[in-house]
Amino acid sequence: MDVLLSILIDGVIYASWLFIVALGLTLVFGVLRMLNIAHGSLYAIGAYAAASAVALFNGFGLPAPFSLLAMLLAALAVAVALAPLLERGLLRLFYGRDEVLILLVTYAVFLMLEDISKLIWGVNPYFVFEPRQLFGNVEFAGLFYVGYDLLLIVLAVVCGLATWFGLNRTRIGKIVLAVIHNRELSAAMGVNVARVYMLAFFVGVFLAALAGAFTSPLISVQPGISVSVIILSFAVVIIGGLGSIPGAAIGALIVGIARATAVYQVPEAEIFIVYLVMAVVLIFRPEGLFQRVQARKV
Repeated sequence: MDVLLSILIDGVIYASWLFIVALGLTLVFGVLRMLNIAHGSLYAIGAYAAASAVALFNGFGLPAPFSLLAMLLAALAVAVALAPLLERGLLRLFYGRDEVLILLVTYAVFLMLEDISKLIWGVNPYFVFEPRQLFGNVEFAGLFYVGYDLLLIVLAVVCGLATWFGLNRTRIGKIVLAVIHNRELSAAMGVNVARVYMLAFFVGVFLAALAGAFTSPLISVQPGISVSVIILSFAVVIIGGLGSIPGAAIGALIVGIARATAVYQVPEAEIFIVYLVMAVVLIFRPEGLFQRVQARKV
């Protein structure tokens, strides 16, 4: 029983940060119809920026709880700095073009951001340990967990609910949904589609950077973390269905629990278990769990 509970909790913790990354990726795809490979680099830059911000706040002698504020501000700064630059300066030039071309463009951005991050932060690893010590250990059903890890679950729930509420219960969200369903008709009705695209891309960048910032205390922040993250987040959105927020949540849970099960039961399978799950889902649901096949407009 303890093993099953450990698998469940560890899987949910792993799924929580992965869901935040996938949420930004699926939002950008849903609005802009673009698979953004550079999303992984934005995650990595968020982690680097958080490490630098926490060190800066500690240098000022601020209390330890301010490190959480430092990570949040770091993620916001990444979104403010990079979202307009990438969307307005480059990606908008390729809207309406072939999907493969856009994929190659975002891959080129991914490579550039990887090199830029090395130029700024170097190749040595960064360690952010202060935030993870804030909440101590939490006992649950006779097992002990790091309180900060459980905080990630709360953060994922907040991000998911905020995104859902913003899209379905606000005026701006209704406009975004209208653009998703029919861009041409929305533009004819006076909607500023370019502004909607900018807003969606900004939120997507912020979510990627936020996930990177708040997982920086769990990992060694170093070159290469973006590669594994973008592969895992692609697996999540493919399993759940491209452009589906509930699908991203279910996909993250499936990936997280599958990985935790492999770690506890079959450690040798940890590397490929995610791809095995993805292959099984695609065999029976090629469009993903929460994505219905739609007619393609000609």
